[in-house]
Amino acid sequence: MGLFDTFNINASGLTAQRYRMDVISENVANANTTRTQDGTPYKRKVVTFEEKNGGIPSFSTIFGRQSAKYRSNGVKVSGTFEDSSEGNLVYDPAHPDADENGYVMYPNVNIITEMTNLIDASRSYEANATAFEASKAMAQQGLTMGGNG
Repeated sequence: MGLFDTFNINASGLTAQRYRMDVISENVANANTTRTQDGTPYKRKVVTFEEKNGGIPSFSTIFGRQSAKYRSNGVKVSGTFEDSSEGNLVYDPAHPDADENGYVMYPNVNIITEMTNLIDASRSYEANATAFEASKAMAQQGLTMGGNG
């Protein structure tokens, strides 16, 4: 694995976690949105990741290669999908979106879950940033050592 591969891997992690934080913040912002453009409550969105370059090959494929040639190229967002769980039915007859029985369907967004996911994404982002800085420091040290010979 080359030095610039580590930069690419860390950068892909940074990009993926930033996207995840953007989606989580959209969920939090719409936690009380009872009517979207199509007339339904907002649906919580979830981000999924996968390894770049098609995932991990089988054991026989790996065994047949030299370990130096096998490398991962980081992570990518494989998709964003709507959570299909039911929303929260709340009795509020004064709400403009209440049904004939006085109930309002609120989005399926749980603020505690979203904040926990946001902390997780933030920590993952920080870990990738720290790894990027460590890779950069190693590259600088290598350049310094190479220039003194």
